[in-house]
Amino acid sequence: MSLPRREVIIIDYGAGNLRSVANAVIRLGYKPVVTASPAEVLAARTVILPGVGAAADTVNSLRESGMEAVIRRLVEEKRPLLAICVGLQVMLSETEEGGRHPCFGIVPGRVRRLPEGQKVPHMGWNQVRQQIRHPIFQGIPDEANFYFAHSYYAEPSDASAVAGTTDCGLSICSVLVKDKLVATQFHPEKSGDYGLRVYENFLRLAEPGQS
Repeated sequence: MSLPRREVIIIDYGAGNLRSVANAVIRLGYKPVVTASPAEVLAARTVILPGVGAAADTVNSLRESGMEAVIRRLVEEKRPLLAICVGLQVMLSETEEGGRHPCFGIVPGRVRRLPEGQKVPHMGWNQVRQQIRHPIFQGIPDEANFYFAHSYYAEPSDASAVAGTTDCGLSICSVLVKDKLVATQFHPEKSGDYGLRVYENFLRLAEPGQS
């Protein structure tokens, strides 16, 4: 008799690369549950916030649905949360995208547009340099390649939150950590075996006894 698969909540806020994220979770032997219900997210052991679209629109959608308060609580309670691309950006204090808009402020800092003279959007494969030892990097070599697709980047005020950096004409934060919040500017679900390993490492953080 096979054991039931462990559930992983994927937040649906009307955008996001939900199918690819769900497929990655399935490949690792977990059961994805895509939901827009704050109650379901709050009851979950493990949560993924996908990211596609504009930061300000994402913030507004999450606020209107009541999901912002839930995300804040997950971080405050140090529960495993993986945020991807725009999901990383909304964790900062504000974004320059579409003007100047407040974000969640969970991690102090600003989201800035990639400067003129650089390739915008930053799209395709690029290396991630590991700045700290962290379980999210287990089994992943330093400077492994991941897939990016963005025109804005996160600039945290506290350098200790930056777990990985990437050079795209300037050095940007490509992996951010705060307790059990892990956020990536790249898309793990589009990043082959190493991207799948990021998901696997994150999901292990939710296992009993992991710190």
